[in-house]
Amino acid sequence: MGTEPVGKLLVKLAIPAVTAQLINMLYNIVDRIYIGHMPGNGNLALTGVGVCMPIIMIVSAFAALISNGGAPMASIAMGRKEHDHAEKILGNCFLLQILISVVLTAALLLWNRPLLYTFGASDNTIGYAVDYMNIYAIGTIFVQLTLGMNAFITAQGFAKTGMLTVLVGAVCNIVLDPIFIYGLSMGVKGAALATILSQAISCLWVLCFLRGKTTLLKLQKSTIGLSRKVIVPCIMLGMSTFVMQASESVIAVCFNSSLKHYGGDLAVGAMTILTSVMQFAMLPLQGLGQGAQPITSYNYGAKKPDRVRKTYKLLLRVCLTYSVLFWAAVMLMPRVFAGIFTPNPELLDFTAKVMRIYFGGVVIFGIQMSCQMTFVSIGYAGCSITVAVMRKFILLLPLIYLMPHLVDNPTMGVYMAEPIADVLAVTFTAILFSVQFRKALKKLEN
Repeated sequence: MGTEPVGKLLVKLAIPAVTAQLINMLYNIVDRIYIGHMPGNGNLALTGVGVCMPIIMIVSAFAALISNGGAPMASIAMGRKEHDHAEKILGNCFLLQILISVVLTAALLLWNRPLLYTFGASDNTIGYAVDYMNIYAIGTIFVQLTLGMNAFITAQGFAKTGMLTVLVGAVCNIVLDPIFIYGLSMGVKGAALATILSQAISCLWVLCFLRGKTTLLKLQKSTIGLSRKVIVPCIMLGMSTFVMQASESVIAVCFNSSLKHYGGDLAVGAMTILTSVMQFAMLPLQGLGQGAQPITSYNYGAKKPDRVRKTYKLLLRVCLTYSVLFWAAVMLMPRVFAGIFTPNPELLDFTAKVMRIYFGGVVIFGIQMSCQMTFVSIGYAGCSITVAVMRKFILLLPLIYLMPHLVDNPTMGVYMAEPIADVLAVTFTAILFSVQFRKALKKLEN
């Protein structure tokens, strides 16, 4: 981490991380692809499962709260040669994720119906949403431990092993989905069951590795506990990723309620597809950031500012190149992306129309992700939280309700909120990062 050329090291770590995120993307959307192509009411089933997505994002956000704070802190500790402290971070994060998963499971089983109505379900789609969520809730602990603990595998430099964690689950999900959905005629219940069984297999894989001989940081009984000095810094650092992911749920409520008001189930169904396509942009960018994180964190802990600077610049170039290419693909082929999720002509035509609007700001989003991930990697919790809150709550949330009143077509106005917020957020993030990153490097040099 501290001596190999940065470019070579980033390729070694980023390729498996990006591959893992691409597999994860397939993992997340394969249910919706199968469900959207169900005979009969496939479009209503897709919309019903779509309103479950904000709740699933919250579950994933709690995993990110622990892992995206704990894993960089463990890398920094390893860079400082504080191996025992790094293992304590691993043990504390493991226990906290178990406790969180128990609370989340109980909440989802008790209150899923009112939550789903809040997140945009209608009387036509609530049955599908409840069927999916009742089964998914049982597997919450597997989701928490798989996502959370896998970050510690990647943080040690075992990027290929981290990729295999996702690959194992994705392959199982792809195989089980058609068997349960079509073969056993379970519909959306089958999709949920395939998902939690696949996550359980991935969870077993992760825990076996962290208890095995290959890992540098070992999960041991002696380190499993809750220490305020250990866990609080991890939570604070992971808060930005938590806010970014959990706020997607709040934003989804706002989007779905506004779209339901102005455009009905058709507009809400289109939003389900748009958020699915957005994963084609976000997950590879997150993979690039995860590949760079161990390099940045380790060298920041080892007080090597030149390597930290080189890693960021390379990350920025790669992320920006990807976001530009993805934006161009969406602008040129919106029907191709929409057609992945639905054969319904009406939904397909409407989604392709609004897709060019919704993804208008993605062209520069590589700047946002590279800056935000670097803030997390160097332990700048306050800055990473600030940029996450700025984009979602200060900009996007008000624009969802403001834009319908400023344009002739209110439904299109709702979709326009996303690109406007993206452009403003990237501008703010770039300015803040240029100031704070320079200070962080000077601090290391001194």
